[in-house]
Formats: sequence, C-alpha cells, structure tokens
Amino acid sequence: MATPLRPEIDVFIVEMVELHGFEESELKSIFSKTRFQPAIISAISSPSTSRPWHKYRPIFVNPRRVAGGVTFWNNNASTLERASKKFGVPEEIITAIIGVETRYGVRTGKHRVLDALTTLAFNYPRRAEFFRGELEQYLLLTREQDTNMFSIKGSYAGAIGIPQFMPSSYRNYAVDFDSDGKIDLSGNVADSIGSVANYLIAHGWEAGGPIATRARIRAGKHHKTLVTGYKPLHTVEKMKKLGITPLIDVPNERQATLIELKNDSEMEYWLGFNNFYVITRYNRSVRYAMSVLQLSEEIRAARYNEEVL
Repeated sequence: MATPLRPEIDVFIVEMVELHGFEESELKSIFSKTRFQPAIISAISSPSTSRPWHKYRPIFVNPRRVAGGVTFWNNNASTLERASKKFGVPEEIITAIIGVETRYGVRTGKHRVLDALTTLAFNYPRRAEFFRGELEQYLLLTREQDTNMFSIKGSYAGAIGIPQFMPSSYRNYAVDFDSDGKIDLSGNVADSIGSVANYLIAHGWEAGGPIATRARIRAGKHHKTLVTGYKPLHTVEKMKKLGITPLIDVPNERQATLIELKNDSEMEYWLGFNNFYVITRYNRSVRYAMSVLQLSEEIRAARYNEEVL
C-alpha cells in the first residue's frame, strides 16, 4: 500500500487538477516518487550572497573565471554579437551572468529539480508560496515540452540549465535563439545566450545606459538616507547636494541608488543606475549584480587588452 501524501501536497494536487487539467492519479504517483532533501534546506538557509563583499567577490571575479569568460566569448562570438544587436545587452554582460551562474555551463546543478522544488514548497515556510508557484510552473513546463520531469537536474533552488532560469522565467523569457524549433537551456548555448538577453530587456534593460560607477562621499553628509536598496529612487543632482559625487560624468536628472560594500577596513561606495537594478532582478543581491558587472569588465578587458578603470 502506498504511503499517503502529506495533506498540503494533496491540496496542491487538487489545485493543479482544477486549474490546469492534470490527472490526479498521475500527480499522486509523481509526488510519491519525490524525495525530501535536507541538504537543500541547509543550502538555501546560508546562501553565498550572505557573505561580506570582500569574501564574496573573489568567488566570481578571479583569473580562472575571467579566462573562462574570454574562451566562452570567443567560442560564441557570433551568437553573442547577434544577441547584443537584437536586445541591446552587451556581450560581456551576457557572458558574465552565465559565468557567475554556472561557470559557463560547467556547473548547472546536481539536484533533481522536482525534488528541489517539492522540498522547498512544503518544507521551507519562509518562501513556501514562491516555491509552490515555481513547482506549478515546472509541472506546466515539462508538460509543454513533453519532458520527463524526473530527468532534469538543477540548483538547490530549482534553477535550470546554463543560465539557471527558474521554471517561471523559463516559460516566460526563454527563447529559441538558434531557430531549431525548440527551447533548450540545459544543452543549447545559443538558446541560453538569447534567453539571458531577452530576460534583461524584458525587465527594463536600457541599451547603452550606464550600470554603476564608483562614488566619492564627502565627510559629514547624511548619505545614509539614500541607501534605499536596489531600485534607483534619487537623482544624481540630489546625490551631489548631499555630498555624493559619481566618478564618471552622469546627467543630473538620472536616477540612482547608493550602494555600500564593506571591505576589510573600509566602505566602498557606488551609484547604481537602472541597468544595475535590472541585473538584481536576475538575482536579488547587490553583491551578485556587482560581481556580474566587475566580471564583465574584466572579461572585456582581457579579450581586448584594455585596462579596467
């Protein structure tokens, strides 16, 4: 006799049957084969983005990751150029996101996505609603693609493939960039490149716009009031009046957010603009977005023998 499912899983199954026409018996069979993974709860409870900047940055901005980025760019130059022209996202930004996410497709995750999402949907109360939504999207995605839902592996959070898209992002923003009639983010680099660029433009990427710049802080000014998080809410003009000066020339009317990054002995100050905010929509972490930016600059500099400012 099969072990009864937890009541909350039974409720979820009923919802999937009513909303999307799944077969109840099929879903019961599927969830009877899923496995709770305690390691996933441990991993999501202490993510790398919680580390201070001076410990976080070297994980992703280092010579090995830069060299890998140059190789990835060289191997996919025409596809990256086409994506940049179509979507307005620089090649180095697309490359750096894939580099930070999976080391250019080398590490796409070892967990069965179904196990990861089920574990988090029903055993991680703090974000259970979000992961139940992603579990719903995953069931829809695998049905649409006629894919064995047990075969797909990903991150401990259920992110899939070379660009680590959550199932909802996969369904909404992934594109068939090589026009072969299917979308494959696990094995198709072209689809992954196009999908990253499409994701960014869909979330408001401004072609040719600035991303972030270092800032100089005048002593004694009340700049703390301007540290508002990810979204740029104050004009550069207001920043300047409060003693915050961007180290590149930026129009006074452009909106920015003040970013503080703690190093060993001092604070590092930056102004983040709209495109920086868009990168945080990929991963809601200032340190993540700054790593993408700095890795992209290092990759571009290494490829073109430029100097990073």
